[in-house]
Amino acid sequence: MSENKDPHVAEPTASVEGVKFVYDFTEGNKDLKDLLGGKGANLAEMTNLGLPVPPGFTITTEACKVYLDSGEEPAALRDEVSAHLVALEEKMGKKLGQADNPLLVSVRSGAKFSMPGMMDTVLNIGLSDKSVQGLAQQAGDDRFAWDSYRRLIQMFGKTVLGVDGDLFEEALEAAKAAKKVTVDTELEAADLKKLVTKFKKIVKTEAGRDFPQDPREQMDLAIKAVFDSWNGDRAKLYRRQERIPHDLGTAVNVCSMVFGNLGPDSGTGVAFTRDPASGHQGVYGDYLQNAQGEDVVAGIRNTVPLAELEQIDKKSYDQLMQIMETLENHYKDLCDIEFTIERGQLWMLQTRVGKRTAGAAFRIATQLVDQGLIDETEALQRVTGAQLAQLMFPRFDEHAKTQQIGRGIAASPGAAVGKAVFDSYTAVKWSRSGEKVILVRRETNPDDLDGMIAAEGILTSRGGKTSHAAVVARGMGKTCVCGAEELEVDTKRRRMTVPGGHVVEEGDLISIDGSTGKVYLGEVPVVPSPVVEYFEGRMHAGADDADELVEAVHRIMAFADRKRRLRVRANADNAEDALRARRFGAQGIGLCRTEHMFLGDRRELVERLILADTETEREESLKELLPLQKQDFVELFEAMDGLPVTIRLLDPPLHEFLPDITELSVRVALAESRQEPHENELRLLQAVHRLHEQNPMLGLRGVRLGLVIPGLFTMQVRAIAEAAAERRNAKGDPRPEIMIPLVGTVQELEIVREEADQVVAEVEAATGVSLKLSIGTMIELPRAALTAGQIAEAAEFFSFGTNDLTQTVWGFSRDDVEASFFTAYLEKGIFGVSPFETIDKDGVGSLVKSAAEAGRRTRPDLKLGVCGEHGGDPESVHFFHEVGLDYVSCSPFRIPVARLEAGRAATQSEGSDHR
Repeated sequence: MSENKDPHVAEPTASVEGVKFVYDFTEGNKDLKDLLGGKGANLAEMTNLGLPVPPGFTITTEACKVYLDSGEEPAALRDEVSAHLVALEEKMGKKLGQADNPLLVSVRSGAKFSMPGMMDTVLNIGLSDKSVQGLAQQAGDDRFAWDSYRRLIQMFGKTVLGVDGDLFEEALEAAKAAKKVTVDTELEAADLKKLVTKFKKIVKTEAGRDFPQDPREQMDLAIKAVFDSWNGDRAKLYRRQERIPHDLGTAVNVCSMVFGNLGPDSGTGVAFTRDPASGHQGVYGDYLQNAQGEDVVAGIRNTVPLAELEQIDKKSYDQLMQIMETLENHYKDLCDIEFTIERGQLWMLQTRVGKRTAGAAFRIATQLVDQGLIDETEALQRVTGAQLAQLMFPRFDEHAKTQQIGRGIAASPGAAVGKAVFDSYTAVKWSRSGEKVILVRRETNPDDLDGMIAAEGILTSRGGKTSHAAVVARGMGKTCVCGAEELEVDTKRRRMTVPGGHVVEEGDLISIDGSTGKVYLGEVPVVPSPVVEYFEGRMHAGADDADELVEAVHRIMAFADRKRRLRVRANADNAEDALRARRFGAQGIGLCRTEHMFLGDRRELVERLILADTETEREESLKELLPLQKQDFVELFEAMDGLPVTIRLLDPPLHEFLPDITELSVRVALAESRQEPHENELRLLQAVHRLHEQNPMLGLRGVRLGLVIPGLFTMQVRAIAEAAAERRNAKGDPRPEIMIPLVGTVQELEIVREEADQVVAEVEAATGVSLKLSIGTMIELPRAALTAGQIAEAAEFFSFGTNDLTQTVWGFSRDDVEASFFTAYLEKGIFGVSPFETIDKDGVGSLVKSAAEAGRRTRPDLKLGVCGEHGGDPESVHFFHEVGLDYVSCSPFRIPVARLEAGRAATQSEGSDHR
């Protein structure tokens, strides 16, 4: 029943005695999402606000957790449900499923966090062969009653009994074909009655039982099905993708039915208080006459824009606009609303804080500040580093020559290019082979989630901004164009026909623009994002050419910079990268990898150093390398003048500077066969064999190189010191920090430090310049972390190398394991996310925390930073703030993300302290 155990997942409820499992909508509120789920809590909140919500009750997440753990519902649950059902029947003046005046209910999932379309819903529960007649008489509409009944059998059969949903769809399509109509609303009562008979036969054949006629049995089975859907494959996949905990469970909402399929004066819709794609204020949403709620999000019929409701039903439209304003002011945020109109009566079925695109998130946050609804601190919490990273992706070049083949609704922005594929399986398969793909469907459904995750973007010919494809894509930050009606998508023949007759076959390149809705044939070139141009100083907030998105980003970033305690540095190895990082807001360099300076046209000098047989040869090689290294540092200090520059001495194994052993062996063999001179190649091959290690990442590298190759580290230290002295003589302000890599014991650091101090003193004496130069180490081995108190005696700073620390703590070789078994670990739930992407707080993180504390006990002024790529990961930045590091360092492109998250971490800490 339950998933693989996770040490962080709370144990199931040991005792349920005295626990309340069912709450009426009048009993809850929006702050009870943990217990009532998002949908139940918000239905209760709307009820409290006096909005028109159909009466109902919510079964709690606690009941779900007991069921999932034990396989059985809590003993008290049935009696509680019965009591609330009786109260609901009295309130409505009807009884569930009674023949003459039936009460019908929906059974809908509702977890704490929105999981659109991932779990199950069943509408029209209570209909049977008898009560359908009573519903027809009560409504005065035979067609409506039989349409509702066929919907119940279809949803119940698929969701509760596990019948293949395509069988029902095929029968529905056959009924429309026989009637020679294209939409289901054109089927008459007699047609739908025949369809009900057909659907019941499908249930009998496929499920091995009759469709249940007892309404209470229908409801109980539907409740269990919703509980079970929490652990359905698509729900688990979505939670992993969105990093939603697996132990929350779902609530179940039992709500009296209101009907949007009672004719042209009825309908259903979804509305947003602001545009979820852009953040602009206005009337946004979709409406569908004579339909039930699932029809809108399923995208099976194209909707009309919500604004058209004003002409269709002015009274309901005006009431809806007033309710939307009430909800946005109450929640102080963009609200996503589901509603139904039953013969001119408006009913609110759901509200939630709506998912939005990255651009909309920044715009809305600043708009709400300007309206006085939230303050800057709350605005900072409304955006994320992941959203900022999305805004920094390139966009299509508007000046490029393009061949537009269609246009749909701009549902989720971005510029996506890939090969057209027409099903989820192919999208996943091709993506794993390294292909970029665009998933093309008539409309997506929850079963397409695998393909949506794998694809660069999603294109559908049906649906709107509230369809399944649009909502899920926005949540994942995927580019999406929906409702491109002129594109005829044929999934069986794996092709798409565009206006004019051109056919796009599977594998053809297409480009989709989620900001405009345009679809292009072939690959459209991209240009930098305006947000990147802003960070690089090529677009200034407040300038005429700066759009409101840049203004919003500027305002929020300025506040984050004012609030954050963590400083943000860059991982940069040359002056060009350093200058770019500085434009992006870097406050220094946290990691300069000197090995990158030894490649290219200097490789021959390094080879000579490695091949040196005598001390004289080695010294000559180092002497030639010294001025080159010095110039590297002069340029770096000039680029980062006035800011700290942490330079890591040579770290990787020496074999990385030599030719590949196979390639070199072939060259030697060919030279011998041709009797050509090959003395140098032979010496190189001998050196490669001499330096070969079974596991070079745990071999002769880092500080070990400096200890066994005399003069190597001292040459680098001299180059740093001389460059700093030259820069200071030029009236500059160099601030070098020398970092010794792969230290495992304080004795290693003491020996290297003694040699370095001597070299620095020599340079000071020779130049007459006093150098402010600190020496520290990387903490990237478990032993270094465990003996950090001792190592701090010889180090002025620690920089946690979390890439290597993760490898050595887990025993993983990053280059090998990510491709070999990480996918399986993620799918099985062993990992929620790769430990190389987000820091493993319990293992690697606990070593970082304890090492930081031990180091500062020895040296209270010890500077602490991190230079692994975790320094740019949003979640990891919060952890580094919590454990008291002074700075994070990351690649230049991730610096704005780290700045933003450092500000968010600081304001969250303030909130916790105040509480």
